[in-house]
Amino acid sequence: MTLPIFPTAIVGSLPQPEWLIDRAKLAGQFPPRTRAKELWRVAPAYLDEAQRDATRLAIAAQEAVGLDIIGDGEISRESYSNHFANALDGIDLDNPGKALDRSGEPVYVPRIVGPIRRRHAVGVETVELLRSLTDRPIKFTVPGPFTMSQQAQDDYYGSQAAAGMDYAAAVNEEVRDLLAAGADIVQLDEPYMQARPEQAREYGVAALNKALEGIDGKSCVHICFGYAALIHARPEGYSFLPELSGACCDQISIETAQSNLDCTVLESLSDKDILLGVLDLSTPEVEDVETIKNRVLKAVCHMDFNRIVLAPDCGMKYLPPESAYGKLRNMVLAAQELRLEFSKD
Repeated sequence: MTLPIFPTAIVGSLPQPEWLIDRAKLAGQFPPRTRAKELWRVAPAYLDEAQRDATRLAIAAQEAVGLDIIGDGEISRESYSNHFANALDGIDLDNPGKALDRSGEPVYVPRIVGPIRRRHAVGVETVELLRSLTDRPIKFTVPGPFTMSQQAQDDYYGSQAAAGMDYAAAVNEEVRDLLAAGADIVQLDEPYMQARPEQAREYGVAALNKALEGIDGKSCVHICFGYAALIHARPEGYSFLPELSGACCDQISIETAQSNLDCTVLESLSDKDILLGVLDLSTPEVEDVETIKNRVLKAVCHMDFNRIVLAPDCGMKYLPPESAYGKLRNMVLAAQELRLEFSKD
């Protein structure tokens, strides 16, 4: 990949079109852990075509605002995790289980009844579509093994750690195929490392390293406080972040905007590139360019600016489209101004 300093990217999701999915119903519940076909507005016979068309529009919109790294926007998924997690062997799709969401509420989740194995590639067709529609670097997201093991009812292993390691093997196979299909970066989403730090210290990094073992390509790990539209309170710091210095990923994606994070923690991750969350997703208000630049400059005090990628705090799926793309547009303008200022230095 050839990128400028302060490159720009999305984290994962973008707003899905109202004609494709029932956005009000989507926002009125926790992110689905099992399949939620009732959310789609398009008849099953035409859904795949509609999702591909919506993905084309999302790619074009990202290019129009000037992003350097393009994603699929997770347009064809009900949530960041359920599409992959429910495509694996070892899951009883007809009889889901229950587990506590990070909010403490019980939700339906995949029920593990046998060995977790990847049956087939899950995201390759979307990566191939993405690769065919842009010549810019592309990124694709996969739920991480620790988070999937926390978002499941285990009726087979008797150990979340054991389940996590088999999830990791399945993710490793998927990452290899995604890179071979043309992805430049593959991101593993691990929000539950922040939500459940004690369990993460037990086996989270080991599972993550197994998921990325032998990978010949750039990898990113996203760790966050949850969707701003659903989880409103933000602590002042991460409960699990310095521990990722022991992970074999190349990049770490973090939030700083809504939480006003103390960026001193970045000093503990000196060997990682940082996908720096500089867009507050708790409000549809579009930040001005200067506000975004100041959020970047807070991080520059604690790390090499050459390792910073500008991004939203988290996925943007719950924002109005005009707000999401307005925020991204100003983020791109902020990056352009920062490049001019730092190139002078």
